[in-house]
Amino acid sequence: YGPRTTRYARIRGLVSLTNSARFIDMSDPDYTRIPEPAADVFTAPLIKPAQVGADWLEPAQRVYTKDEHALWDELYARQMKLLPGRAVDEFLEGVDALGLGDGGVPDFQKLSAKLHNATGWSVVPVPMLIPDHVFFYHLANRRFPAGNFIRSREEIDYIKEPDVFHDVFGHAPLLLNRDFADYMEAYGRAGWKALKFNRLKALGALYWYTVEFGLMDTPAGLRIYGAGIVSSAEESIFALEAKSPNRLHLNVDRVMRTDYIISDLQQTYFVIDSFAQLIHETVDRPFDMIYANLMPGFQYATAAVLETDRVYTQGTQEYALRGGRGSRARPV
Repeated sequence: YGPRTTRYARIRGLVSLTNSARFIDMSDPDYTRIPEPAADVFTAPLIKPAQVGADWLEPAQRVYTKDEHALWDELYARQMKLLPGRAVDEFLEGVDALGLGDGGVPDFQKLSAKLHNATGWSVVPVPMLIPDHVFFYHLANRRFPAGNFIRSREEIDYIKEPDVFHDVFGHAPLLLNRDFADYMEAYGRAGWKALKFNRLKALGALYWYTVEFGLMDTPAGLRIYGAGIVSSAEESIFALEAKSPNRLHLNVDRVMRTDYIISDLQQTYFVIDSFAQLIHETVDRPFDMIYANLMPGFQYATAAVLETDRVYTQGTQEYALRGGRGSRARPV
């Protein structure tokens, strides 16, 4: 998101995989068609721009100005000073392999060619935040929708919705990793079931605490992999080094019942051991039963630490207790 954005509900669910042919399930719905939410399923009331169709895809990637390309380079340089030693190796390797520092906003066609050769993914331009069910549709077909605009210089540290820097720099590098790429496709396909059970809000937390704000326990210590962190100068430091937040091991059932912060630094981060473990923890699970037993609202507060949690760090919550961003509290 950049250092701080109005967090957005790009929040999704999961489906099961098979060992021999991932995502092949004769009972699966038709993932080549955009799912239709039932009348009682709440989705954000977004107004579709005239130039896009039902899939919300822009006709082409926009042509960026010289100043906009320079802003990408500035954001890239700032993050790459912070991330070595903080981000997982897979992310840093992906940044290099995709050439995200070659100068200016990357060309989506060239980016997609590299991704497709590695894992079958592509990056496609969208005008703005898109509806949940359309986002599911694209992920299920290994397309990552990226904002077709870049933040203004006045918003360099605070953007209202995900721009091309967050979406491409934050998300694209890990789509070169086979396990993570498979997880993202599974997440998209899970959207059909989440819509069926009307549990988008609860399942949203799973995306939030993994894809956007996840940490990994590596032999070198805790490292960042979540896109909302790696694209943010402030959170890249806060997530690993601040005393305020909790750092807890990922438990899928617990995470789906946990509220999250959308407009400030996170009070809790969840930790995985590897991307292979992330898949293991989120597939071949009885999601029908989980969805059916979930309450409409969240069960656990953002700062909660449970007796059953595996705790890496129990935070002081000082930053939040001092009022967070609104009070201009120092992120300690």
